[in-house]
Amino acid sequence: MPKKFNITGICIPEENYMADMSGRVDRIVSAYIEEGKYFTINRARQYGKTTMLYLLEKQLKENYLVLSLSFEAAGDYFSSPLNLAEGLIMDIRDALVLQKVPSDIIEEWSRPVDARFPIRSLGSKITALCRSCRREIVLMIDEVDQSSDNQIFLTFLGLLRSKYLQQRQGKDITFKSVILAGVYDIKNLKLKLHPGEESKYNSPWNIAADFDVDMHLYTEDIASMLKDYENDYHTGMDICYISQLIFDYTSGYPYLVSRICQLIEESVQKGKFADRKSAWTHEGVVLAEQILRKESNTLFDDMVKKLNDYPKLKEMIYRILFMGRSYPFDRENMLVNLGVTFGFLKDNDGTVALANRIFETRIYDLFICEMAIESEMGCFLCI
Repeated sequence: MPKKFNITGICIPEENYMADMSGRVDRIVSAYIEEGKYFTINRARQYGKTTMLYLLEKQLKENYLVLSLSFEAAGDYFSSPLNLAEGLIMDIRDALVLQKVPSDIIEEWSRPVDARFPIRSLGSKITALCRSCRREIVLMIDEVDQSSDNQIFLTFLGLLRSKYLQQRQGKDITFKSVILAGVYDIKNLKLKLHPGEESKYNSPWNIAADFDVDMHLYTEDIASMLKDYENDYHTGMDICYISQLIFDYTSGYPYLVSRICQLIEESVQKGKFADRKSAWTHEGVVLAEQILRKESNTLFDDMVKKLNDYPKLKEMIYRILFMGRSYPFDRENMLVNLGVTFGFLKDNDGTVALANRIFETRIYDLFICEMAIESEMGCFLCI
């Protein structure tokens, strides 16, 4: 089967055209995993977090036992400490089976926890598991912020923190490294609380190392993806020019990069342009960007929802776009931090700016539409 450009779920190198992420994976392994660090990969929606975890898992399995979990459909786990402990035991058991861990270790791990003290019992099980396995264990949890404003989740983080600190003191054995992935920074849980609510919890995740690996797709990253495509189809495209043009529109937001490429391949060349050669040109990229800006997709739907959930953030963006207001870039400011967390804003030489041209135009059009409707409805109500 030929490869495809992919915008949903995990990108598989053998199945999808994707940027070469090997350098970033190597850096994470050497600077974080091998150093025994606990950290969070927090990036905006559809920013390649799940794919990065997949690539990390694939490489780490050569030397480590990897427990790769997801909290995406684990809402029931957080109804009680016992449910969380039992749910994690089931998920980790499945991961152990897949990696062919000896049956006696799996059997011991699968024994029920103490119902009176389920979290403490889970901690003892983790110690026993790490002591029994020949390889060091790395725990990876995706979609971790699905329940990050839940007190039971914070208790689980507290367990990981306690065991990490005790291991550093030589008093316990636990995971070599823990990787949590989600939109929100688990060290700053007040962002995850519902709009208007006061911060209820302090995060126990202050042991986490700062994750500073850049996940933008720069021109050379886009070029690596297009070279793979060009090896298959020989369009004769100017890879350097097309890569730069796509970056100019997207500023390297992974979903937007892949979607433009996908639209050129699946829509543009089958519409206005007769073949791939004529589609992979300046005109083809421009048309794909126009189609993207006007379509409805999960990324744009989430953008509208977030702007409506946080009206002060929406007002700040409105003032930037329509009133020419300038704001200093400071992540300590709640609104700026929210905008960066959601992928809407970036630092432009110390000033807050829209993250990319596509977001800027899409949000601008959204405001224009809202103002037109409000004006029309206002006139109607005056009749």
